[in-house]
Amino acid sequence: MKIGIINVTGYAGAEVARIAYDHPEIELVSVTGRSGAGKKLSEVFPHLFKINLEITPEIETEVDFVFSGLPHAASAEALTTIVDSGIKAVDISADFRLKDLQTYKEWYQVDHPTPDLLKTSAYGLPELHKEEIKNTSLVANPGCYPTASILALAPALKHQAITTDIIIDAKSGVSGAGRTLSLKTHFSEVNENLSAYGVDGHRHMPEIAQELDNISDQACNLTFIPHLIPMTRGILATCYAPLSSDFIANNADPKLKITEIYKSFYENEKFTHVVDQPPMTKHTLGNNDCIIYPTVDLRTNRLIVISCLDNLVKGAAGQAIHNMNIMSGIPETTGLTQLSLYP
Repeated sequence: MKIGIINVTGYAGAEVARIAYDHPEIELVSVTGRSGAGKKLSEVFPHLFKINLEITPEIETEVDFVFSGLPHAASAEALTTIVDSGIKAVDISADFRLKDLQTYKEWYQVDHPTPDLLKTSAYGLPELHKEEIKNTSLVANPGCYPTASILALAPALKHQAITTDIIIDAKSGVSGAGRTLSLKTHFSEVNENLSAYGVDGHRHMPEIAQELDNISDQACNLTFIPHLIPMTRGILATCYAPLSSDFIANNADPKLKITEIYKSFYENEKFTHVVDQPPMTKHTLGNNDCIIYPTVDLRTNRLIVISCLDNLVKGAAGQAIHNMNIMSGIPETTGLTQLSLYP
């Protein structure tokens, strides 16, 4: 299967190219980029020197599948012609994640360019939406923070083990901000530093809320605070919610029951793993796993779930390849069996 990447010059696009190189069922034949047009891919990303492709302004070769790493709004516009022509696609931007048009406009300050296409897209979190992904031509790849947060809370909400009063404290490496130069990601600003941002509202919050509300069948009272940490890759989200009164009343050992719920919920999933001790971000460095540790603070009857992943793999490119596999009838794990890098 021949694939193309729109905007390969971003971190997510480059990571798709890296993973695609070793995927036995696909061939990367076209990469685009505005700033790098006319250059070899290896000139922009020397670590991709084995991929002998020139970056072009548009996809100029016949392809069977497309990944778009363009910014929001631009991505939807670029994918319209592609999807209309019968080519399947995964959008790594935010254009098709939020199903409500007004919510999209509120958070992204622009009218949605292709509302009709939005109606037919699927939210690309395979652990929750595999059937929809199988039966669509366009998948919205989830954000990195939402992937970690939703997977952390979905089992507890599904089993009504917690109330909907939820706090998510999440931390991300600097690559989550992309390649665009800015003062906040300057080495001297980030190094030996830790900072909260998006305190009054982060664009990933409505995406998290949308999915959690769907699982719980009611609106969640969500507080989400992201933090920037001085490392390149990785997300660690710590999520808190009170146990529901019914769950407390019906379970003599709530900690044991929570562990059972989580392990059962994800027992057939290939990339989400429930573990018996708190994970570290290095446990997911470079791979497509999300590692989850659920526990209960018995003093306060509060659920605590720690979730970690690589924001550029499971949080972006790896999940995009996973979605492509599902959409194309390829075994889910194909091209995605890398172990983490450690230390």
